[in-house]
Amino acid sequence: MNRAAALALAFALAACAVVPPAESPQDRFFARLSSLCGNAYEGRVVTTDAADRDFAASRLVMHVRECGPNEIRIPFHVGGNRSRTWVISRTGAGLRLKHDHRHEDGSEDVLTQYGGDTISSGSATRQEFPADAFSRDLFARQNIPVSIANVWAVEADTPRATFAYELRRPNRYLRVEFDLDRPVPAPPPPWGSR
Repeated sequence: MNRAAALALAFALAACAVVPPAESPQDRFFARLSSLCGNAYEGRVVTTDAADRDFAASRLVMHVRECGPNEIRIPFHVGGNRSRTWVISRTGAGLRLKHDHRHEDGSEDVLTQYGGDTISSGSATRQEFPADAFSRDLFARQNIPVSIANVWAVEADTPRATFAYELRRPNRYLRVEFDLDRPVPAPPPPWGSR
């Protein structure tokens, strides 16, 4: 085979090569959260809203407890209250955050499964979740219209070794940060865990 034919064949084969799609920021974010699986971290409220005074006085622990290829469950314990679990899952268009709230007997709270889907690609370290239609309807039915404008954010920042959970709406801002360099023993399972 002459040199020209060999080169042509090499170029033709290279053109047929399958190049995997680049990972999206959401894929990298999900992978970062998955890398924390099994670990628990103590956190603190870093915002100063007076409405969070009691919350800030409690011991706050998040536990990346269950990780699958499409869903991560992160129980969030506030003192002895084990009612909250953040559920981050993949959708066809991005990521979804839901708040699974349970009573001590495992039954669902009236305010549960609220959250939202990402509306942009976000970044590998931060994703934002505006309240979805289900949540807005739930908040309206429960007579808490201020929550209709909720936007939640979750951060998993490698350089700063920080996991953060945020809630924002007009006249309201809550941010809880967890130091990823300091794992703590895993807490008991959340209420209603499988």
